Amino acid sequence: MTQSNKSNKHLVSVETVLPKKILSKIPKITRAVDLDDPALFHNRELSHVKFNLRVLSQAKNNQYPILERLNFLTIFSSNLDEFYEIRVAGLKKQTGFGRQRPGPDGTHPEQVLQEIHQEVRSGLDQQYQILNKELLPALAREKIYFLQKKDWDPVIQDWARQYFLTEVQPVISPLGLDPAHPFPRLVNKSLNFILSLEGKDAFGRESGLAVVPAPRSLPRLIKLPKEVAPYGDNFIFLSSIIHAYVDEFFPGMSVKGCYQFRVTRNSDLELGDLDGEDYASALMGELHSRRFGTATKLEVELQCPRFLSDFLLTRFNLSESELFRVDGPVNLQRVAEIQDMLTRPDLRFPKFVPNIPSALQVGSSIFSSVSKGDQLLLHPFQSFVPVIDWVREAAADPTVVSIKQTLYRTNESSELVTALAEAARCGKDVTVIIELTARFDEEDNINFANILQEAGAVVVYGVMGYKTHAKMLLFVRKEKGLLKRYVHLGTGNYHLKNSALYTDYSLLTADKTLCSDVHKVFQQITGMGKKIQPELLMHAPFNLRTALLSMISVEKNAALEGRPAQIIAKLNALTDPRLIKALYSASMAGVKIDLIVRGMCCLRPQMPGISENIQVISVIGRFLEHSRVYYFQNSQPNVFCSSADWMERNLSNRIEVCFPILKKNHALRILEELSLYLSDGAQKWTLTESGTYAPENEHYKYSDCAQNKLLEALDH
Repeated sequence: MTQSNKSNKHLVSVETVLPKKILSKIPKITRAVDLDDPALFHNRELSHVKFNLRVLSQAKNNQYPILERLNFLTIFSSNLDEFYEIRVAGLKKQTGFGRQRPGPDGTHPEQVLQEIHQEVRSGLDQQYQILNKELLPALAREKIYFLQKKDWDPVIQDWARQYFLTEVQPVISPLGLDPAHPFPRLVNKSLNFILSLEGKDAFGRESGLAVVPAPRSLPRLIKLPKEVAPYGDNFIFLSSIIHAYVDEFFPGMSVKGCYQFRVTRNSDLELGDLDGEDYASALMGELHSRRFGTATKLEVELQCPRFLSDFLLTRFNLSESELFRVDGPVNLQRVAEIQDMLTRPDLRFPKFVPNIPSALQVGSSIFSSVSKGDQLLLHPFQSFVPVIDWVREAAADPTVVSIKQTLYRTNESSELVTALAEAARCGKDVTVIIELTARFDEEDNINFANILQEAGAVVVYGVMGYKTHAKMLLFVRKEKGLLKRYVHLGTGNYHLKNSALYTDYSLLTADKTLCSDVHKVFQQITGMGKKIQPELLMHAPFNLRTALLSMISVEKNAALEGRPAQIIAKLNALTDPRLIKALYSASMAGVKIDLIVRGMCCLRPQMPGISENIQVISVIGRFLEHSRVYYFQNSQPNVFCSSADWMERNLSNRIEVCFPILKKNHALRILEELSLYLSDGAQKWTLTESGTYAPENEHYKYSDCAQNKLLEALDH
């Protein structure tokens, strides 16, 4: 559609957003701003890549303990894998089906893919340079060694050969390639080796090529026993052992070359229309196919000859731009295993014990404490354990008659699921809404559903077509002959391990209106009926976006009237075009807008006359910034927490809740905590108009950052 044919629905005249008293002092302005102009938006996927590069930058911070730097290096690998498994796979599908529709930034998927590959190639080069030039030498100074074959003395050589013969060779199946043995289906992200061979085998075959897959049962990193390598901590990669003795698989033949490679595949599940099939059974059937989806990325070691990498590209139907040569192990994510193989607290962040408010400590009745007043927790600085303890207390409390909960993600040996199952066995009415399609947690969630059903709980799989992403826990208790509700609402998942790594808010409340609203949402999900009208909760996909647009408009109108107006939002991602355009309009009216967006951000700040009142920062550090918090100065109440990011999917295709912070002291506390992030001189990265992120201080001490200041403050 040409510019002249476009609807002027989103044309905003500067005259309409500036107060008259200001307009009277400046020349007549007639230029209108087209808020649909692609130049006003950053590309979503490229913004995601930049987030991963900010994670990688943490590995360069020489003020961090060395094992923490190594951890960030492996997190970068993990993030990149998921990005190619989901986001890049989606873009490739669009190009494959000829459905290339440009995003709000006007860029077509094919162009985005090329820019992604270019950025990622640069990032991978940085990653391996950091590993080889900085981290490995620094680890060696701490007497932690990654031994290559050239470093093996005769004792280590003998041990490595014995390890190969007893642990590796019996479980590996080498695959010669010939017409009777076509190229195998290789599992997503598995470690493999491509070999060039010379000579004929016992059957007279002479294909010249073979593949050696490394089973997932084999550890990728092996620690040498002290009797073999007594000085320091010594590690050998499985790939080094296979390289050293790979000729044992091909007796009588000559191995001319052996090179690691790894393919990343599309891992997004597409269930489509189940036509009444059992949802869990259908999903289980899809999980196996995820391991063999369409290829999206091929990594080979740097020395791999061109003819072999071309051969692999052909087999995986990939282009040259999707090939990445790396100077080290192709499965770098597995280096994270070292964290559990070392006892070196001096090389980690200082340990801390999350604070538990006195009202929620063991020995106190959580129901009694919450009945007296709302409790607000900020994890991981404050413990998530009271939430689990609350379920345990409810399971044993004869006055509790009902428990309802949403589960999106929870940890592998979930204490929460155990407590819910116990409550069901104790005769409580337990209803759990489990989101089976929580990406990469599908199998665990199916297993948890089975455990709960066997205990007598009612398990619901949400609403088809809408992921249940809301974090809600509702208790009904009989007190003095009357039923009373209690609620936990959170910004994060019911996942004990993640609660030690992710920053999230938890609200424990007995507020009658909030509890009633949560009850209505549960009924809407598990039952059927018309749209509900909560009094305090905002919920997607119904009124959350509308409510956010309304509150942005209130701030805009306040600014136009010359009154103070401010918006602060802390999010994981900001991609929704309607909200971005509303923020631009508010900025043009004079609203001060501070956005703390950890990951993707499609809004362009600091554009003269449009977004110069908008600041966007990203905070990357020891803990993953995961909480969603909104502040609107002229709303009442004006502080909200939510499960929802400002993304199209969250506001249109997910079940989310946004809840107000009703207690003034809690709202003020959250604002103080947000101000720490905004003034952070350490972990803060500022988004520029061009789309780059400028670090406040790339080599900061952990003690200087907002996360540590929060830890110190909440410890008291």
